[in-house]
Amino acid sequence: MRRFLRPGHDPVRERLKRDLFQFNKTVEHGFPHQPSALGYSPFLRLMAIGTRSGAIKLYGAPGVEFMGLHEENNTVMQIHFIPDQCQLVTLLDDNSLHLWTLKQHSGTSELREEHRFTLKGPPGSPPSATQITAVLPHSSREVLYLGTESGNIFVVELPSFRVLEDRTITSEAVQQRVPEEYCNRRSCELVEALREHPKNPDQILIGYSRGLIVLWDLQNNKVTHHFLGSQQLENLYWQRDGSKFISCHYDGSYTQWPVSSDNRQPEPLENTVPYGPFPCKAISKIYWQTTRNGLPYIIFQGGMPRASYGDRHSISVVHGSQQTAFDFTSRVIDFFIIFSSEPTAEFDDPSAMVVLAEEELVVIDLKTAGWPAVHPPYLASLHCSAITCSHHVSNIPLKLWERIISAGSKQNIHYSNMPWPIDGGTNIAPDPPQRDLLLTGHEDGTVRFWDASGVCLHLLYKLSTVRVFLTDADPNDNMNTPGEDEWPPLRKVGTFDPYSDDPRLGIQKIYLCKYSGYLAVAGTAGQVLVMELNDEDAEHVVDHAEADLLQDQEGYRWKGHEKLKTRDGPVRFEAGFQPFVLVQCQPPAVVTSLALHSEWKLVAFGTSHGFGLFDHQQKRLVFVKCTLHPSDQLALEGPLSRVKSLKKSLRQSFRRIRRSRVSSRKRRGGSGNASEVQEANAKFDQEALQEMELAPVQRKIEARSAEDSFTGFVRTLYFADTFLRDSSRHCPSLWAGTNGGTVYAFCLRVPPAERRMDEPVRAEQAKEIQLMHRAPVVGILVLDGRSTPLPEPLEVAHDLSKSPDMQGSHQLLVVSEEQFKVFTLPKVSSKLKLKLTALEGCRVRKVTVANFGSCKTDDYSENDLAVLTNLGDIQIISLPFLKLQIRYPCIRKEDVSGIASCVFTKYGQGFYLISPSEFERFSLSSKWLVEPRCIVDIPEVTSNNHVHNKSGMENAARKS
Repeated sequence: MRRFLRPGHDPVRERLKRDLFQFNKTVEHGFPHQPSALGYSPFLRLMAIGTRSGAIKLYGAPGVEFMGLHEENNTVMQIHFIPDQCQLVTLLDDNSLHLWTLKQHSGTSELREEHRFTLKGPPGSPPSATQITAVLPHSSREVLYLGTESGNIFVVELPSFRVLEDRTITSEAVQQRVPEEYCNRRSCELVEALREHPKNPDQILIGYSRGLIVLWDLQNNKVTHHFLGSQQLENLYWQRDGSKFISCHYDGSYTQWPVSSDNRQPEPLENTVPYGPFPCKAISKIYWQTTRNGLPYIIFQGGMPRASYGDRHSISVVHGSQQTAFDFTSRVIDFFIIFSSEPTAEFDDPSAMVVLAEEELVVIDLKTAGWPAVHPPYLASLHCSAITCSHHVSNIPLKLWERIISAGSKQNIHYSNMPWPIDGGTNIAPDPPQRDLLLTGHEDGTVRFWDASGVCLHLLYKLSTVRVFLTDADPNDNMNTPGEDEWPPLRKVGTFDPYSDDPRLGIQKIYLCKYSGYLAVAGTAGQVLVMELNDEDAEHVVDHAEADLLQDQEGYRWKGHEKLKTRDGPVRFEAGFQPFVLVQCQPPAVVTSLALHSEWKLVAFGTSHGFGLFDHQQKRLVFVKCTLHPSDQLALEGPLSRVKSLKKSLRQSFRRIRRSRVSSRKRRGGSGNASEVQEANAKFDQEALQEMELAPVQRKIEARSAEDSFTGFVRTLYFADTFLRDSSRHCPSLWAGTNGGTVYAFCLRVPPAERRMDEPVRAEQAKEIQLMHRAPVVGILVLDGRSTPLPEPLEVAHDLSKSPDMQGSHQLLVVSEEQFKVFTLPKVSSKLKLKLTALEGCRVRKVTVANFGSCKTDDYSENDLAVLTNLGDIQIISLPFLKLQIRYPCIRKEDVSGIASCVFTKYGQGFYLISPSEFERFSLSSKWLVEPRCIVDIPEVTSNNHVHNKSGMENAARKS
């Protein structure tokens, strides 16, 4: 009975576990999903983005990030910073207002929600009476002006959100000063815009949707000027000196209006339709920025001709004879201009335009000729093409890091050298202890290299595999060059491009050796490319080899997509990773597993049909092994085939149900009468209950039939130098695990370096292990004589790891979806196993070895297994004794794509997609933690107006 009892409580181990393991979700990398609002504080130099899910995110200098979440999870409609304060107000689509404050706590700043408020009208009034359409935080920092659908403007006190009813500006009071014939023709309707006079805080400009604009005197509660527009109003903007303002309209026009000191009826100075005379789309927002040379910048959103360009998302910049319509690949949410806000400045002198589009953030440098884009240090559009896989590499050597950055800098020559203009706050986080890379594979055949060392996920380099293949698109085509006489003068900006020329180009597996600089990339159509890093552009022929994984099988016919056609002759490649050999799997199915051994110059690859080994030094196929079962018809249809074996799946399900019913009938219909059977069942149940009380509940692992589809699907490949034939000699080996619970082991003979090019690499199958429960094998690992995982290739040669212990006996760990099992080598006899404990059908989805260091001392660290299950839980399991250390809930079990996208790091961190455009970063380690630590100091306020002094600002240093 001892084996059923729970192990005793070990207080020393419990203390050590607290020093080793701690779960934290630390930071969200990438671009916010479904952004809905944008705000900017020239005082704090911080930008705020709101989303449809109720999140609000603040960004400043690189590393300065804050996040808040509204409890209501409603869409954020508007964001407004309170002038000269560390406060902002958000308006949600449920008509509620929320006040947020940046407060300092324990040496860092935190974003906290202080108050919430919903504007309510008198009893019996319609909802439109208080539906907020415009918000104006007054420069006094004491009140908010709230324009509504009814045309009334309510005044709310800050920070209490108390309505000051005696200061309400009613539409009736406004209409008293407007000509009667105009009021009869056009009612005030909803308030479209509220703007404070830049020189006189006692005056505000009120714009109504039907075109009426009035200047309201707050002291005397009256209209001083009214402006009668003939078109539906969209927005207003004051010129810096307050002598004029601009209104923009639904018909694609904008109008300049003078504001005289006397009470004469003002007439418009100029009405312009920039892209007329044909009907145009609305201009929804406009800026008029003054400059020292006298020529203003006129910047407006929309206004394109409806018939020809009605589907474009554009913002136009006009400066003298220069005019460009920036064409964005997704809908523009909002934009703002960064300009001089010094109290003594006479002109605006705009420096940058910041545009929040639905799928990316674009910053345009307005100071440099040609108005180039600025490379963003954060808020990267991860999903510019859909992410198909990811791969993390820890502790990159400095030389490789510099070479990758150098290759990336040659790609960024079209970007501006302007420093990042949103530079508020100070990053006080310690410098990252090491250089980490996150590689993402994309649907368009590209691999992007991200600096994942710190809080900012920054793009270093982009690799494209398209040049190797013949596709419909010519990579030399430049769609971004407008003709000299083209009108409107459109220019594509941004990187978001969700359309792939060919879905077969999609990257499925990536493997980078950080010591040798070799990179293996595998794709959707069975293509495996091996690349090496070259610091210069080069033109060369890519060698081709075919791996027929069905060579010993007859009667099979591939029903899926064809392989990609390759280019003949030399191909020109940019500096960076350049392919030198292509291995094409036949049939051209998705590559499901990939392994690279840069010391032996070998690459292994697997599909749903089998696996193969390729010598990329001699450019020769070593062997292929077909793993296809006679019943694996589904594996021949391919992922892009629309025809799925639904009938077969249903038939197999009914067979299983029928078998379980028959077996239960046999148990019930055995010898003896019904009462004896009932008694035996009751006794069995009682014994089972007693067993459950003594031991943790373990789900019975269901044996699977070999007839289940995709049994030959190769899930994992692993190289190891270990004892495979006998205990006296170790040799290189390749291990492969399949979906049907089979493990294949091949002995490899790799010639020594001096004869490496003369003698072929030879392989011979040495072992074949069939797990009894036939669960898919998701991980294979060999432990040396010290029960330590074998080091990576070339890790020992670079003095970054101890040599493996080849004196003691090695152990093989096979991780299936349902259990962990340790075998002795070379006999492959079962030594230890751990069944996954769960009542709800828990299965392993991801597994990796992670090194956990103690947060109390640098002298202790240990290797454990980090395991992600289909329930979204993360379990840490000790090596080599397979004891569960701790379990953390991490991802919702319904979030299948998040679980599938998860990638662990070597030091107990991880990433998973929380949306198509965002990675959530988490840490399992008490010692390794990457999270924002920043502070926002309040600059000195020099007056009660917008004017402020930036002298108190500190800019966070950029990471090297």
